[in-house]
Amino acid sequence: MVDATPIRPRSAATVTEWDYEADVVVAGYGIAGVSAAIEAARAGADVLVLERTSGWGGAAALAGGFIYLGGGTPLQKACGFDDSPENMKTFMMAALGPGADEEKITDYCEGSVAHYNWLVDCGVPFKESFWGEPGWEPPFDDGLMYSGGENAAPFNEIATPAPRGHVPQMDGKRTGEKGGGYMLMKPLVETAEKLGVRAEYDMRVQTLVTDDTGRVVGIVAKQYGKEVAVRARRGVVLATGSFAYNDKMIEAHAPRLIGRPGAAIEEHDGRSILMAQALGADLAHMDATEVAFLCDPQLVVRGILVNGRGQRYVPEDTYSGRIGQMTLFHQDNQAFLVIDEASYEEGAAATTATPFLRAQPKWAAETVEELESDMGLPAGALQSTVEVYNKHAVEGSDPLLHKKPEWVKPIGSPVAALDLRGFTLGFTLGGLRTTVNSEVLHVSGEPIPGLFAAGRCTSGVCAGGYASGTSLGDGSFYGRRAGISAAKQA
Repeated sequence: MVDATPIRPRSAATVTEWDYEADVVVAGYGIAGVSAAIEAARAGADVLVLERTSGWGGAAALAGGFIYLGGGTPLQKACGFDDSPENMKTFMMAALGPGADEEKITDYCEGSVAHYNWLVDCGVPFKESFWGEPGWEPPFDDGLMYSGGENAAPFNEIATPAPRGHVPQMDGKRTGEKGGGYMLMKPLVETAEKLGVRAEYDMRVQTLVTDDTGRVVGIVAKQYGKEVAVRARRGVVLATGSFAYNDKMIEAHAPRLIGRPGAAIEEHDGRSILMAQALGADLAHMDATEVAFLCDPQLVVRGILVNGRGQRYVPEDTYSGRIGQMTLFHQDNQAFLVIDEASYEEGAAATTATPFLRAQPKWAAETVEELESDMGLPAGALQSTVEVYNKHAVEGSDPLLHKKPEWVKPIGSPVAALDLRGFTLGFTLGGLRTTVNSEVLHVSGEPIPGLFAAGRCTSGVCAGGYASGTSLGDGSFYGRRAGISAAKQA
């Protein structure tokens, strides 16, 4: 539920007493907030973090923990992979558009190796091992994985494939409870605390405070139901997450996600975006959404995905987030996985981090013709799809969608279909328009004095497409920039 407190900015002249004060005030103690706090403190600022819940972590601590990094990180090299900032940029520009911010992506790619080293210096552990199986994330404590379809069509012909999903090492992961993201957040928070960063919890930010020049000088929040004023002597950093759980904003900006929030937390109510908008802040890519596809990739890769007309529409060995987008956006959320018995059993026996996503077949038959009839598809529709697929699969090729040869083999008998209609969830990618120094831009194109932002309340490196790890990667990278920029203010 969105708070009914007015969002219009308050004048500093109306604040009779400041309840809290710091050089830099950070709203939100997730990945962007903690990164901002560390760098602001290292730059000599007194830092106060305002966190809405009763503890640090945000969505980051519950996430699988991918941080999208490349360009030749020590972990990539240790696992035997070559990458460069230019190669990484080529992939990101192709996969994260349309309308991807080239300046931001160039900056991110060029700074990626240094950012990896910064995380390691802050105590984030990475195991030098690569997980090469299809999956949402490594089932064990491996440190590196393909996380954006880099090694699948069409991207494997646009840029040289390199895995960039860097995962903090953690045993006994329970994604959604204590995932790899927890082992990212824990050492970063400990680093912040050692630097003297203070935190106040149960702080629900309400609105921004400006002086008579229009500069942001503080935040009004509610703590334990009481309104409090927090002064920021140098700058305010907004880092409170997306608007995935604000129904009104979803309906206005990202209507394809109506009724299907996911991969976010309920605190992601868009408040920071609205607070900055009330000052005239510009927005970008508010319609952009990531879409999760809820079926285990070990099964998906071994069959063929067809739409409501019985036609294939996506290479099954690509990133599941891309499959989700293609299904929800372009196939009316209609998807079926057609797979033979031997392949289903092989996929069900494979090692995976998501065994709970192994859907059971809804229909099974001896022939494709029978299966097609049982599914209610037009006569001949699925048969022609399987016939074309099998004709080329005998040669180990897929000229239609270019699934990699290792996953291409003819569909035999008996054959089954999994009903995956509506098996998608999503979260928002758009937000405040910011510079590479994390300044929040006014609709005029000028930075709003004293206001900075990072993480999912901003429009980061993703303008449309997505790769797992870009939220934690861009949130931490530009969170650092926000902290540095805020601390530099007079």
